[in-house]
Amino acid sequence: MALLTAELIDQYARLNSATVANAIETFGLRLRNEGFADGSVRCLTPSLPPVVGHAVTARIRCSSPPPVGHRYHDRTDWWNFIVGFPAPRIVVVQDVDERVGFGAFVGDLHAAILQALGCVAYVTNGAVRDTDAVGATGFRMFASHVGVSHAFAHILDFGGPVEIGGLPVATGDLLFGDAGGVLSVPDAIAGDIPGAAADMLNTEKEVIAFCRSPRFSIERLRELVRGLE
Repeated sequence: MALLTAELIDQYARLNSATVANAIETFGLRLRNEGFADGSVRCLTPSLPPVVGHAVTARIRCSSPPPVGHRYHDRTDWWNFIVGFPAPRIVVVQDVDERVGFGAFVGDLHAAILQALGCVAYVTNGAVRDTDAVGATGFRMFASHVGVSHAFAHILDFGGPVEIGGLPVATGDLLFGDAGGVLSVPDAIAGDIPGAAADMLNTEKEVIAFCRSPRFSIERLRELVRGLE
């Protein structure tokens, strides 16, 4: 697991998801169609700055009532599991219900609990609620649905592999998210991404400036674009 220093967190906070994705590609560690959640998972707190953290996973169901009683009890043992991993933490929950997104596991109450446990974001293929109230606290939310009720949301298990918007996530994975979406960052290059991103941005700025200059030519453009490959 790549541990996040305060300096590295600050460096990632100055980037965006597209730039991080581009920087990862330069290392050739995975295919370009891997490592990110698809457009079904949207950032519902887009005004907040980017976030980076270690994933802590769980799976939930929401639509079916318990066999006895009117509600499921909170899995407080999950809280101990969460704090067993380095902060900052990003909670990643796969809704495996037959009616995905029917109920919202996290709203303002659960977001407050997760924040108290050192979590900075919540990512799910299911639903969230209270997005305005939660966003005002600085807690980021990424989801496929927005709901009005938690219904019978309850944890099935935690700590195992999940998949969110086509992105496989294991507990401990390093994730980055912003208004553009969510992606994973390979541990082996986590500390190298900010530098690689800075180099790419400098080259991109040069290309953009050239495209807007009176010196523009297709021949020179070809030379500059090769520097981005």
